[in-house]
Amino acid sequence: MAKEVALTETQKEIFDKISKNDVDGLKAALSQHKTTINFVDENETTPLQHACYKGNKEAVQMLLDMGAEVTLSKHNGNYTCLHFAALSGKPEVCLQVLEAGIDPNVLNVVNRTAAQMAAFVNNHACVATINNFIPKSNLEYFTTVQTGQTESILPPEILEKFHKFVIEITLHPVRVALNLQKHSLLKYLPKARVALQKMTELEMKKSDANELMALKYHYLGWIVGELIKSEEHIKSRKDSEESKSNFLELFIKRALKLDKTGKQDYIEWTIKDCIREFPYRETAIFRQIIAMFDRKDAEPAESILRTAINGQRGFINEIVNCSTCGEEKPGKKCSKCKEVQYCDRECQRLHWFVHKKMCARPISTSNSNSSAKTQLNQQEISEEVSMHLSSLQV
Repeated sequence: MAKEVALTETQKEIFDKISKNDVDGLKAALSQHKTTINFVDENETTPLQHACYKGNKEAVQMLLDMGAEVTLSKHNGNYTCLHFAALSGKPEVCLQVLEAGIDPNVLNVVNRTAAQMAAFVNNHACVATINNFIPKSNLEYFTTVQTGQTESILPPEILEKFHKFVIEITLHPVRVALNLQKHSLLKYLPKARVALQKMTELEMKKSDANELMALKYHYLGWIVGELIKSEEHIKSRKDSEESKSNFLELFIKRALKLDKTGKQDYIEWTIKDCIREFPYRETAIFRQIIAMFDRKDAEPAESILRTAINGQRGFINEIVNCSTCGEEKPGKKCSKCKEVQYCDRECQRLHWFVHKKMCARPISTSNSNSSAKTQLNQQEISEEVSMHLSSLQV
């Protein structure tokens, strides 16, 4: 039952602007509010909890900046800010309150965590965001010099970048590689691999070890190792054309290359090799994944790994993924054939060497003789690729 609460006019206006997603109005109302922002309405819900439920990232940030306590919960259902954010379906809002210090393991009155509530309403991106999150403070150990060391495992200046990399939710090998590039970590690959191996070990030594996160650290370290091999391969080919290649693109091309049956063979076997080399073979997650690999009707290895770490999905329509990196709900598509979708122009460029063999392109009818089928020279190929990329549609 709702409880009568005496709110000031400004407090009422704050709740009203949040409910209407009126960011400018909320900003004006907050400028008039001179006391604590941690008040509640008749349902004992704070403004921050309301903003989380609305999924309004700007409103959430304004309230946090005003001193809203992310851990405060007087709600009669014991819903935290994270529960409300998870129900909103906005993973970016979940990330905001996680970074502000919310405990993801708090149970509501029906004994459900925020991730479990998100899964119940099919907000799977929120589930993945919560499941993959670790506080940045957990990684500070790797940026400080420990006893017996002459230097830290990771340079302190890359702590934030490394943290953002670790909590990314898409596990496709190409996306992992591109995330390393996005976070400017490619020149720190050997150090990143050592840190991830140590993170796996330390996680499994905990009394409340998170097997899923330990497996994820192991997997990320494995992909980093594969990139290091690509870089070493490039360096060993000093006098060949291959030596001029970018090792990141060499890795991506290897991952995307199709075998004779049209499958990405490299991704399949490297993920299986990675899991089989997980050093903690007694864990439930290891046995579960290996059993799924061995099934006759087994899904692709990348799908099995993703489901294990990010959570099972149910009652959803087919999800569209980027043809290059596996990112969900890509915003662009090939305008020529409209058969494949991409995150952006870069993903399309990287996939072109595969897609060009099957992309439906208009055939010129201006000259019907056989000379019209003559192979394009290198300049024409370059122009064709440029035109194709420029036609990428939203």
